[in-house]
Amino acid sequence: MNAVLDGSCDIRRAIPATAREWRWALPDGHEVRRISFAPPAGRAPRGSILFMPGRADFYEKYLETLAEWAAAGWHVSAADWRGQGASGRMTADPMVGDIADFSIWIADLRALWSDWVRTTPGPHVLAGHSMGGHLVLRAVAEGAASPDAVVLSAPMLGFVTAIPQFVQHIYGKIMCRIGNPERMAWKTSEKPGSASNNRMDLLTHDAERYSDELWWRAARPELEIGPASWRWVERAAASIESLRARGVLEAVMAPVLLLAAKHDALVSWPAIEQAADRLPRGELVAWGPEARHELLREADPVRRQVMAAIGSFLDRAVPAKAV
Repeated sequence: MNAVLDGSCDIRRAIPATAREWRWALPDGHEVRRISFAPPAGRAPRGSILFMPGRADFYEKYLETLAEWAAAGWHVSAADWRGQGASGRMTADPMVGDIADFSIWIADLRALWSDWVRTTPGPHVLAGHSMGGHLVLRAVAEGAASPDAVVLSAPMLGFVTAIPQFVQHIYGKIMCRIGNPERMAWKTSEKPGSASNNRMDLLTHDAERYSDELWWRAARPELEIGPASWRWVERAAASIESLRARGVLEAVMAPVLLLAAKHDALVSWPAIEQAADRLPRGELVAWGPEARHELLREADPVRRQVMAAIGSFLDRAVPAKAV
């Protein structure tokens, strides 16, 4: 899998004519937005990849990656989580990222996975970034999805915060009790205490790829969303704790690739490293200060390595059938 496109804005700021966007109703009637890319015409599919983005994300941010996977022969799909992107909102304030419980997202992914597997060729690969990576791993651990291989980009398996890990959940509970749980947990950017003008420094070294997100938010205002609620913070801490429980990750038998930046300012590198050690078929690839949180949207030298690592992993985990 070595198809790498030229990284131009034309690829990152346009929905390809060959892609399909549509709205799909979950079992409770809530509609989420989906997109799919078919492999090049006349080429037998290599398999299928379903990609799930992170908190406050939308799939347009990953068009470059989705297009590269499709060019390599994969049938590629992605979706916005309930309450994010263009999949509606969960509070009266559309700028607040909120969820009553992460189990709602696990149930949504279960339904999406079932429909997607039924309509796409195997082998089936489930991929996720940041919060999406957390939810993908939890869904696999709980049996909500049964992929042939898993790819996790900077999975949210712990927070980078001054609050010690052992009190993070308790702290979240306290903050929910002393005020409206739907209120923003911080005011700007992606992290408490981080100014909005420093946001790029948390995400990527690539100014052009960073600006792609701002371009899409202007082109499609419905994608705009801000900080998470205190309820999200508390429920995220609880969900992270559930994955730390003894025996949970040890029971995941699918091959799992974890991609991480050791100097990630949002998600915990030690937590990712520990998870990789616990997963029976876990593989870890990490970068130093040259990489920030959004590995799939990093500057070309790092991003090429990231895509190559994913390609190598998939070639081993789900080898292409001989023709």
